[in-house]
Amino acid sequence: MHSFARRHFHSEESETSAKKTKGLILDQGWRYDLGIWFSDIFFFRRQLRQMRQRTANLAHIQPGEAVLDMGCGTGTLAMEVKLRVGAAGRVAGVDPGTRQIAHARTLAARRNIPVDFQIGAIEQLPFPDQAFDVVFSTLMMHHLPAPLKRQGLTEIARVLKPEGRLVIADFKRKKERQGRAARFHAGGSNIQDLVAIVSDAGFERVETEEIQPLRFSAFPGAGLLRATSSSVRTPPL
Repeated sequence: MHSFARRHFHSEESETSAKKTKGLILDQGWRYDLGIWFSDIFFFRRQLRQMRQRTANLAHIQPGEAVLDMGCGTGTLAMEVKLRVGAAGRVAGVDPGTRQIAHARTLAARRNIPVDFQIGAIEQLPFPDQAFDVVFSTLMMHHLPAPLKRQGLTEIARVLKPEGRLVIADFKRKKERQGRAARFHAGGSNIQDLVAIVSDAGFERVETEEIQPLRFSAFPGAGLLRATSSSVRTPPL
């Protein structure tokens, strides 16, 4: 994220969790939330909040559904989604950052929002097959090398029910940014590259949209993707 979120605060526990994934880990706990709030208010003209709302809306979440937020960070999206699925639904959030998960659990307990936050990595999701109706991935894909993207999407397809929904949101990549947004350091993804890799992983009915930065905003722009897991599953050999 912005300069507040550039620093990484390590502990023995967070270094242990880092060994579980080949992707980049942001593990800053409450400092991460402070950086997000500061950036969204003073640099992004609240477009980060807009992106989160649009991401949740794209999934067409229904009461009673099961939802996974992969790379949940400090749990902001997961807690909002829990309010949408209601008491009959369930939401899990997974992140490799131990400080992120600890802070997410604290916030959820303080707000009395029951979400199952777990330390974990996209390489091996700690859930059985066909456990979720919806999986989210927000601002995470640019943290993963290409082979890990493919591996992660295979795992996401495994835990999604047939015709379950995958929603991905990520910043635009750096070379696509202009104006103030060009100075924003965080990485991003090309939406067409995401379409290709999601399609290669067997997802269907892939749809995309973009959020353009407002004038005088440092928001780097974002691409959003919605896809459906196959209704036909090939049994493992």
